[in-house]
Amino acid sequence: MFGIIIKGCDFMQFEILTIEEYLTFFNSFKYSHFLQSVTWALVNKETRNKEPIFVGLKKDNKVLAAALLLKKKMPFNLCYYYCPRGYLLDFNNQEILTEFTKGMKEFLKSTNAIYVKINPEIMYQEIDKDGNRIPNSKNNISIYNSLLTLGYIHQGFVKLYENNEPRYSFRRYFEKYQSMEEIDKSISKTFMKTVRRSYTYNLSLDTNGNVDDFYELNKSNAAKDDFIQYPDKFYKTLYKYGKEYKNVMVFNIKVNGQKLYSEAKTNYNKLKTDLENNNISKKNLADSKEKLIRLEQDLKTFEPYKDKEDFVICSMINGLANDMMWTMYIGNNKLGEYLFAVNRVYYETIKYCFENHYRFLDLYGTSGDPNTTYKNLGGLHKYKERFGDTYIEFIGEFDLVNKKVLYKVLPLLLKIYRKSYKVIKKH
Repeated sequence: MFGIIIKGCDFMQFEILTIEEYLTFFNSFKYSHFLQSVTWALVNKETRNKEPIFVGLKKDNKVLAAALLLKKKMPFNLCYYYCPRGYLLDFNNQEILTEFTKGMKEFLKSTNAIYVKINPEIMYQEIDKDGNRIPNSKNNISIYNSLLTLGYIHQGFVKLYENNEPRYSFRRYFEKYQSMEEIDKSISKTFMKTVRRSYTYNLSLDTNGNVDDFYELNKSNAAKDDFIQYPDKFYKTLYKYGKEYKNVMVFNIKVNGQKLYSEAKTNYNKLKTDLENNNISKKNLADSKEKLIRLEQDLKTFEPYKDKEDFVICSMINGLANDMMWTMYIGNNKLGEYLFAVNRVYYETIKYCFENHYRFLDLYGTSGDPNTTYKNLGGLHKYKERFGDTYIEFIGEFDLVNKKVLYKVLPLLLKIYRKSYKVIKKH
């Protein structure tokens, strides 16, 4: 076991933790994160060729701070580490932060690592709907300065998705709401209108779903929003370990195709007969004619599914850490889009979190520039803004460097290595 005794007024030790030690700390730490979970560690090991290492700072055999490090091996016995949304520690506790950093520096030296990258999910400053700082509001600039003083290199106040994790997000804190009625009023009227419309189609929610259909459902979302889709193995591995360690919930929206088509046909025939027999009042005539056109479109849309029973039309994978939830991945098909299933699954997730006393629901990522035209980030931002609640800016990425020269040339080395790897793979 790697262990370093750190000198100081308090006797602390930085060392590799067992999974059991790490889990105990993770499950009790107030600010844990899904991307620091054992689930995420094992997913990266099996699907991304990264070695997970759990490290911690102890005093009197009690873990005071911890981190999941994802090790990426390189030629010549070199490596670098990524600590997604870590470390797990109180960044306002200067002593703990300093001692953990000392231990991390020694750890980097002992493992011949070039650097470690961290991006703690700490709010940088409170911002308005346009992404501008709110004067005289809360901020964590002191933490930012502490990290710089300790030798961390900030990777910039990026606005889009330039870093490993998004620097902006929408987050709903539930402690300020007393009822779902209050939450409903905080969501845009157009969004709530589509949610209410979805109930007319008798969609059902399965909060204990699986990911058997997720890969196919996610294809259209990845293509539309120009994002990379992960292999099917990734989602299935995530589900497997997520269920084991209670870090993942899959919310599936289902519909019965037979009933959907049958009800639409019944409603269409009845309304058509009423119109032909002049059974509709003049006051409701225009609305009824519009409804008939809509029902006719429903029948055309539902016809391909008229022989199918319950099947998934929208699926969302949520990451969990104690009383916090992040919406990580979502997928839907054309029928799901037509039935507003995406809006419905987001709404049901909000409702589930509120009713089960979650601290917050994070929509995991948006743009720092609400008006950007890059890819579909501007459109995604406006969509999430309708129901996302608090617009939040995080502190960003920091690198703690052990080998300064190699750190500077690493991007070039990686480019050469990846090219050579592709050539070798071809032959």
